[in-house]
Amino acid sequence: MNPWCVVRSHAHAEAKACNHLQRQGFAVYYPKFLRRRSHARKVDWIPSPLFPRYLFVQIDFEKSRWLSIYSTIGVANLICFGDRPQSLPGEIVAELRACEDDKGYVNLHKRQSMEIGENVRILHGSFTDHIAKLEGLDDKGRVTLLLQLMGQSVRMKTSLNNLVAAE
Repeated sequence: MNPWCVVRSHAHAEAKACNHLQRQGFAVYYPKFLRRRSHARKVDWIPSPLFPRYLFVQIDFEKSRWLSIYSTIGVANLICFGDRPQSLPGEIVAELRACEDDKGYVNLHKRQSMEIGENVRILHGSFTDHIAKLEGLDDKGRVTLLLQLMGQSVRMKTSLNNLVAAE
């Protein structure tokens, strides 16, 4: 199996570099994820590069004309060690592909199944590492928690991505 190497593209030219490399016969992996964008009270999800300005290309050093990558439209350079491109362990690309959903986007937010009434640990913010009881979930990824502070139960809201199940 041919090794995967890293190509650095020009700014905002990852898709262009990917298309031109594929036209030349190279196997290319351009990982993307869905990024949340808020603008004018509207929230939508847009495809974005997982590694801005970087993509992966599979090179057969013996048979392919890999030096043509340097002159490909959208490509800035190859990440090299000496005069040859640095190869990556094949598991890296395989693991990224294993995290993709059915539309080909890398899923960054693997949600744990949490039940109402379960204890959860807060990961970020003012209440980092506090344990709270999960009171409610909504379909937008927001949760309501009951947090014990100074002998009283205090209700707070946070993102589901900010929680893990408490041990």
